[in-house]
Amino acid sequence: AIMVPYERITAGKKLPEKGGEEMKGAILEKGETGYTYLKKLFLSIRHAQKDFNWLITDCQCCTQSEAFYQRIFQYDRYGWLSGEELTRMVETEDFQWIWAVLSGFPRHISLDQVLEYDLPYADMYTGFWTNPVSIQHPLAQVEIVPWDSSCTLVISRNHRIVSDFMDGFPLSRDLSLYNGQKGIFDESDELERWLSQHR
Repeated sequence: AIMVPYERITAGKKLPEKGGEEMKGAILEKGETGYTYLKKLFLSIRHAQKDFNWLITDCQCCTQSEAFYQRIFQYDRYGWLSGEELTRMVETEDFQWIWAVLSGFPRHISLDQVLEYDLPYADMYTGFWTNPVSIQHPLAQVEIVPWDSSCTLVISRNHRIVSDFMDGFPLSRDLSLYNGQKGIFDESDELERWLSQHR
């Protein structure tokens, strides 16, 4: 397995403060034999990943493929892949992602535009655990975060992506509820929320 440490790079623009449109997030930390494997995740979101280009940052992963490794780290500390290429990679080898931030961008947004902002990072980033839930990169539509091989986070401006993820992984939890409860699981709150959505 190839493991590469990541050092955060800062660009000219700082990320904006939280605010604006409401985003939806989910956390999966139960029920899987390991975290994070993208093949099953992509199935759960009905292959919505194909609609985006992906910036991969702060990555440690366990691919056995030198070719995949070269693509993920094509710009040394980050990669830029189409949704189709990322899908083909995962379908060829469903390797484990230990740490990463995979930020999905509409196809009309160029890499040059993306690089005008700080690169997203996972290790030591505290924003995942505070409300309101938000995506790090202001131009991204969705963020998938393999977090220290112990959980997976999915955050999106498109609530359907997160809802599909939660349907595919019934033990996942709403990230804003999780943060509000400091990770302590209160089934009654989640049951009430589910009932209100399914009446």
